[in-house]
Amino acid sequence: MREFWDNRYASEHYLFGTRPNAFLVSQQFRFHPGQQVLAVADGEGRNGAWLAAQGLDVLSVDFSPIAQEKAKKLAGDLPVKFELADLTQWKWGIERFDAVVAIFIQFAGREAREKMFGEIKNCLKQGGLLILEGYSPKQLEYRTGGPSQLENLYTEEMLREAFSDFEILHLESREAMVDEGEGHSGRSALIDLVARKP
Repeated sequence: MREFWDNRYASEHYLFGTRPNAFLVSQQFRFHPGQQVLAVADGEGRNGAWLAAQGLDVLSVDFSPIAQEKAKKLAGDLPVKFELADLTQWKWGIERFDAVVAIFIQFAGREAREKMFGEIKNCLKQGGLLILEGYSPKQLEYRTGGPSQLENLYTEEMLREAFSDFEILHLESREAMVDEGEGHSGRSALIDLVARKP
């Protein structure tokens, strides 16, 4: 899988653009300077760099060294910490982060996804937030980004069940135009979640 993503990121252009994800930006009011934030599968760093620019203490994790080099270039002088890791093997830690940002991390099938969701829960501090955006099954009709495997896509029922032990602050399926580089471009079937660890 690493070779697949390295090849996708090999262009000098940013596959998913350099602007932060729109849903993430809409949740800016939930962050406070100095909070420790994990950007999961942060790729070329657009979300990690934006989070750092808000005064947050950001750890950007990805398993593609090519993507991470581009992320470091994008971050410039912003104080982003980077870690190269396979998230299915990585030591996430316990009650380590105030927030986890998981934007389009749908490379994982059911088993890996359940493991990652469990790690997200564990690594959040009490009161910590998960901010997640992904694609719903209707995205297979649009084909404007995201996985082609149905099992990798999210439904509200799946997310509500997966985070039933969290306080669901926001959960919405919607359709919108997405303009995030050539990787995510066009009308899309999205699903957004904000959940707080009790």
